[in-house]
Amino acid sequence: MTSVISHTTVDSRDAYAMSVFWAGVLGFHDDPDDPNEPGHEECGLWSPDGTQRLLFVEVPDDKVVKNRVHLDLEPAEGSRDDELARLLGLGARQVADRRRPDGGGWVVLADPEGNEFCILRNRAERSA
Repeated sequence: MTSVISHTTVDSRDAYAMSVFWAGVLGFHDDPDDPNEPGHEECGLWSPDGTQRLLFVEVPDDKVVKNRVHLDLEPAEGSRDDELARLLGLGARQVADRRRPDGGGWVVLADPEGNEFCILRNRAERSA
């Protein structure tokens, strides 16, 4: 017997704003039968194929320390650096640049509430 991940939950000060940001980052969408709206205390997102879910739940606490769990993302299209520019345009903030001269490495970003995540090179970039 094993367990499967139902969804990943992110504590948030503004669940709706976080769902909008992450929908833009990942291309996820609301449940059409329960759309996210401003003021909702819980906002869920689904991956395009329906296999992954994120849930943003409002909590009274601000994030004050480093995440113990974070997402590592790779671009579905384009390069790591192209995706970095896109994510910064969506409202992410760069926390640390771990790119190496050989092209490897990653960039640590934070979402609008300070939750860290990383952007890696895509598979083609890693194979080159």
